[in-house]
Amino acid sequence: MANPKDTSSSSGDNTVIGPSIVINGKLSGDEDLTVRGRLEGELSLTKTLIVEPSGVVKANVDVKNAVISGAVVGNVDAAESVELTKEGRMVGDIRSPRVILVDGASLRGRIDMGEVKGERSEKGARPVRAVRSVPVPARPAARIGKSKLEGKPSPPPPPSESRSGAPVPPLVAAGSRRRVVVKKKAR
Repeated sequence: MANPKDTSSSSGDNTVIGPSIVINGKLSGDEDLTVRGRLEGELSLTKTLIVEPSGVVKANVDVKNAVISGAVVGNVDAAESVELTKEGRMVGDIRSPRVILVDGASLRGRIDMGEVKGERSEKGARPVRAVRSVPVPARPAARIGKSKLEGKPSPPPPPSESRSGAPVPPLVAAGSRRRVVVKKKAR
């Protein structure tokens, strides 16, 4: 008789990949999946993916919800939400309308919580307004030396210094803000 508190076996609508199991390939399903072992390839679920601290997923993931406490290498596309807990580590992009990053979580990648105006996703996510880009003016043309006129390229002056040797501030687009760092003196 199985112990009712033992969660290492499959029960109900939740499948568990145990800590000593390695699955390599394409996996799809209509129930929750808890990963304590290793999963590599592709993963597609209509329900929730739970990656426990001992779990490693190296796959592109397409799920309804994801709770990541282990390691995930690959892109995660979730219809509802993605939660990266304080133990969670992820390398890849997240695409979901709701993303939760708990203090201590590690993410190297991009987060996409919407779409550009005019596009519709197959998941039916709501459109968000597009971000306007501001054109950045080009730097003034470098000096043209005699060798440039003769067809031989001359090296441009270093961009960090002017001809007088003083530092040149970077160009700032109209309407953008500059970041100012104020350092306090140690007492």
